[in-house]
Amino acid sequence: MSRAVTDESRVDGEETPIAKRILIGEPLTSEKLDEQLLPKKMALPIFASDALSSVAYAPQELLMILLIGGTALLTLSPWVAVAVVTLLVVVVLSYRQLIKAYPSGGGDYEVASKNLGEVPGVVVAAALLVDYVLTVAVSVASGVDNIISALPGLNPFRVEIAVGFVILIVIVNLRGVREASSVFAIPTYLFIGSVGVMIVVGLGRTLLGDAPVAESAQYAVQAESLTQAALILLVLRAFSSGCSALTGVEAVSNGVPAFRMPKIRNAQTTLTMMGGIAIVLFAGLTILALISGVHYAE
Repeated sequence: MSRAVTDESRVDGEETPIAKRILIGEPLTSEKLDEQLLPKKMALPIFASDALSSVAYAPQELLMILLIGGTALLTLSPWVAVAVVTLLVVVVLSYRQLIKAYPSGGGDYEVASKNLGEVPGVVVAAALLVDYVLTVAVSVASGVDNIISALPGLNPFRVEIAVGFVILIVIVNLRGVREASSVFAIPTYLFIGSVGVMIVVGLGRTLLGDAPVAESAQYAVQAESLTQAALILLVLRAFSSGCSALTGVEAVSNGVPAFRMPKIRNAQTTLTMMGGIAIVLFAGLTILALISGVHYAE
């Protein structure tokens, strides 16, 4: 959210530097703070883009791990996906309660600090910082990987492209939550719509007897020799990889103060919308990958 200042701080005769205005915008008076609060349709792309984008690579990671044991293990993927969806539902319901009990935006840090003490709170805060850093790294890397799959000629510039996107995201977020939501709204809703259309078309073709077939379906998969214990660990690893679809679910509970009144109800509604969309996209992509016979290989 753009920085709010008192009227007194604006009459000191100093003009905001041009570079500062470009990065973070003009200072706002405290009286204009309410104008920066977000409606649900704008809060969804800014707080849910992380969680929704993760469904683009979560099914891939799930299937990739199972393929280590051969194509026969893909029969377990629906059950692993159901376990991931079940966990996602539990987490969303839990965060709905957290929003109601701790609406100040402290999220997990506030819960740990008030109930367990200062040290556990700091540990949770450190874990969240690490989580956000890893989320940026994984999401940007996955996005760049998809771009390069369509434009292979960009592969030598993979790192530079990823760093450029990170810098762009930082600059947009420095402008404030409201401004960032306006920028992120179009790609977020475009992503949801395009993936939704792909799922509907794929399932529709399947029902009509013309199921889509992936180019990688013809690839042979050489299975690793696994013991029973290794097989169990492999399935658990596939589940943990699929749980990357849960990334960013906590963002809404951390941003409750940025919502318009009634804040709690709007935040809970946005969280529920995010969870529902994520579940539909994750399940749809997993089913479509199995139907088309996608095989992942280096």
